[in-house]
Amino acid sequence: FLRHLLANDIDKLKTPGKALYSCMLKENGGVIDDLIVYYMSDDWYRMVINAATTEKDIAWMERQAEGADVAIQPRRDLGMIAIQGPKAREKTLPLLPDDLREAAGQLGPFHAATNGEWFVGRTGYTGEDGFEVLLPENQVVALWNALAEAGVRPCGLGARDTLRLEAGMNLYGADMDEDTSPLESGLAWTVPLGNLERDFIGRSALVVQKVSGNLPLFTGLLLEGKGVLRNHQKLYEGEREVGEITSGGFSPTLQRAIGLARISADAGDGITVDIRGRKLPVRLVRPPFVRNGKSCI
Repeated sequence: FLRHLLANDIDKLKTPGKALYSCMLKENGGVIDDLIVYYMSDDWYRMVINAATTEKDIAWMERQAEGADVAIQPRRDLGMIAIQGPKAREKTLPLLPDDLREAAGQLGPFHAATNGEWFVGRTGYTGEDGFEVLLPENQVVALWNALAEAGVRPCGLGARDTLRLEAGMNLYGADMDEDTSPLESGLAWTVPLGNLERDFIGRSALVVQKVSGNLPLFTGLLLEGKGVLRNHQKLYEGEREVGEITSGGFSPTLQRAIGLARISADAGDGITVDIRGRKLPVRLVRPPFVRNGKSCI
């Protein structure tokens, strides 16, 4: 079922607790959501989807599951806290249940451990090391307070968005959506098309896109000067509009404006961005911009 539902191939998951990033696609190749799927056993997989698209995602999965020997169980009784940063593991491990602490401490990136209703994944959406902890909803506040007492500071969505942008991570609804495919969004690496026997939803549309060769370039941008890059700002080569910024902001680490953009594949050098009527030069770079607090450019 999941090999058909998801664009990435869960056959890559052989070890209990191993995780995989994937898109879930429409038949036209558009992205319904991006998510992380964990292999727990041959008949149990855990999917962590975006909170903003929960109802849409579940409805889509239930439609695809009609007539299949599969049970989909939304866990609305669980909450999640993401603890991210160079000291995340040091601060979090002492606060985990005794019967989970040792296993969590041995996790490699993109692996998870579980005990009872607690689930700890060494994953995140910041480009930093850390944990994402799933636990019963009625225990979330206690863990939050314990983390605060240990000196862990709360981080809002604005700060998280800055971190994911520095890490070159896509944001659903900005960098990709139901009208754009993974191949148009820098996510071709999540779509193995070589296995002709796996006919996942959206595969045919992606093959047509790839064969056409008419795909835009999804790239990182650095503003060469003062200013801030924002979503939907237009990009130009001379007087020709060649693309648009999909995510933009100021990088505190680099002390300059950065962004992600979708531009015409035939665009050359000398790209500018229109900021309030002024065309300012930008440099195309390959993300990430920052990983683990250090510049990558």
